[in-house]
Amino acid sequence: MTLCLTYDLVVSWDTELTAVTSRIADRLFKRPEPKTTFADLVRGLLADVPRKNSWQLADHVGHPTANPIEWLLSRAKWDADALRDDVRAYVVEHLGSTDGVLIADDTQAIKKGDRSVGVARQYCGLTGQVENCQVMPMLTYASAVGHAFINRRLYLPEDWAGDAERRRVAGVPERVAFATKPQLVIDMLQEEQRVGTPFRYLAADCGYGRDPHLRAYCHTHRIGYVMAVPVDLPLVTARGGEEPAGHVLDRLLAQAVPGLWERRSCGQGTKGTRAYEWATVAVSPAGQCPADGHTHTLLVRRGVRDPDDVEFFLAHALAGTPVTELITVAGLRWKIEENNETGKDLLGLTEYQVRKWDGWHRHVTTAMLALAFLAVSRARLDGQSAPEPVPPAADQGKGLQHQESHS
Repeated sequence: MTLCLTYDLVVSWDTELTAVTSRIADRLFKRPEPKTTFADLVRGLLADVPRKNSWQLADHVGHPTANPIEWLLSRAKWDADALRDDVRAYVVEHLGSTDGVLIADDTQAIKKGDRSVGVARQYCGLTGQVENCQVMPMLTYASAVGHAFINRRLYLPEDWAGDAERRRVAGVPERVAFATKPQLVIDMLQEEQRVGTPFRYLAADCGYGRDPHLRAYCHTHRIGYVMAVPVDLPLVTARGGEEPAGHVLDRLLAQAVPGLWERRSCGQGTKGTRAYEWATVAVSPAGQCPADGHTHTLLVRRGVRDPDDVEFFLAHALAGTPVTELITVAGLRWKIEENNETGKDLLGLTEYQVRKWDGWHRHVTTAMLALAFLAVSRARLDGQSAPEPVPPAADQGKGLQHQESHS
């Protein structure tokens, strides 16, 4: 799409941003000072600022010192979860669809020292090795119109969760206990179901797809999913034994099944259409049954140019769901990677200078609002709107929004 940037277009963006931040600030704050600082913070995150820490943001928006922004993030009294709810509502209002997909993944913020809440030496997906970092499970909402973050969690390693003094200094609430990253995703799913977020599937990478508790939650609550799984995922054989997912592929290849591979696109990437070869087979994960009316399907994806580039996906969907639909959902998983990249490279998602629990949630959620504004603005530039009206929350059910089989 070729964009003709005009004065009227820039003015319309400014007017919309003012309306969005004002509406939200009026609900979050009683006094005018934090309302103004909040609006300045969002504008600063959206601006071309080299490094979006408190001092450079303050300089960009014309504050003589960083005190107003630091006070807003660290010491003012306001509810970051209320802001999160407003971000979600804004995204669903403009991008929502009953065919929406929730995408779970975690991102990391590399940090120095050991005083920032949740920071520890742990695996970092950014570098593929153990780093001193914070781990942030995130939830993206995606539809045909666009995609943006709608929920977030900060992972507390067991050493952190069990250290009363560190928790006290970092302001971790007493109600927060140790939870695995997949459990944090379950918590977010529960929230989305409770408020009636319209979605049809959950997508996630192997770190979440391999977790039997997350899959079991989806089965119990009739949530469809397409999640990457490891090659050793245990599946039930025809004789009632078990075999890893990789053996299923080996057997199919050995049998030289005609038409086993079909070349299909799983969506558009930054370099164009992402086409792969796909094979599918009905399976039963060991120890787990699908929801009533649902089935499990193993999707095997391999590269067109590199047949050794193989990835496995486990799908849980209504019986008779077209394979093309499952492949499309598998391809949407990468939308959260785009959100992570945009959030970090353009919006300062991990460039915060806060150490405590409240400050982390406030900064990250404000960056989520900035990303949501970009996503909605992009959808309008593309001439799109929500694909279909989203019913009021009271009518949306508590999970997948197809009432006959996903209520």
